[in-house]
Amino acid sequence: MAQYFAYDYHGAPFVLFGTWHLVSLSFFVLLNFAMLGFRKASEQTRRKVRWTMAIILWVNESAWHLWNLYWGQWTVQKMLPLHVCSIMIWLAGFMLIFKNYRIYEFAYFLGIAGALQALLTPDVTIYGFPHFRIIQTQLAHGLLITASIYMTTVEGFRPTWKSLLRVAIGANIAMALIYGVNVLLGSNYMMLNHRLDTPSLLDLLPAPPWHIPFLELIGLTMCLLLYLPFIIKDARAKRKAYPTSERALPQQPA
Repeated sequence: MAQYFAYDYHGAPFVLFGTWHLVSLSFFVLLNFAMLGFRKASEQTRRKVRWTMAIILWVNESAWHLWNLYWGQWTVQKMLPLHVCSIMIWLAGFMLIFKNYRIYEFAYFLGIAGALQALLTPDVTIYGFPHFRIIQTQLAHGLLITASIYMTTVEGFRPTWKSLLRVAIGANIAMALIYGVNVLLGSNYMMLNHRLDTPSLLDLLPAPPWHIPFLELIGLTMCLLLYLPFIIKDARAKRKAYPTSERALPQQPA
């Protein structure tokens, strides 16, 4: 059992889209569908669900810090909660407990967009299933996505165009500040200052810092895709409320 918590792991490495990776992805897809069953549950039951997800998110993230601390790998260059998903994991817990809409706006766009990439292409190198590292990272990012979807489908939250604007402004302010932190610490939070050591989408972009405008474009595209269901929903509601002039015209006599 100890080998599955070891830093120098000699077991089977992680296989991208291998059997266990696909199993974990399927689990979270099914979990999100299962959450739909709470739409008609009482507020007391839904509160328990929200608290449970918040506690799991926080405990899981704390375990990640403790694991690195135990193996002497905790440094300010790597472990400060300044990556998008790290920030959103802590904030998502408060979103779930207090049903905070402002946090939801950022969790829906930035949380889902960031966590989706991490879930599909985990930065775990040698740590294959069932090592703690791969389970921890899949649970963190999968549940971050589920938390935002739960607040949307069960609690009735939804983003707006103003939400997208606030997220865009907030994200750019955060990026500017964290870029400065990276320069001071020699770190790479939010992947702003250099590429990752493992294969990622960054490899397809220009060398830092010229990749940042492309990151902005990719982020905006993903946010628009996440907002697309609401664009379609609003368009259908508008058509229903205001029929076309052709439909509204009275029938002409033959």
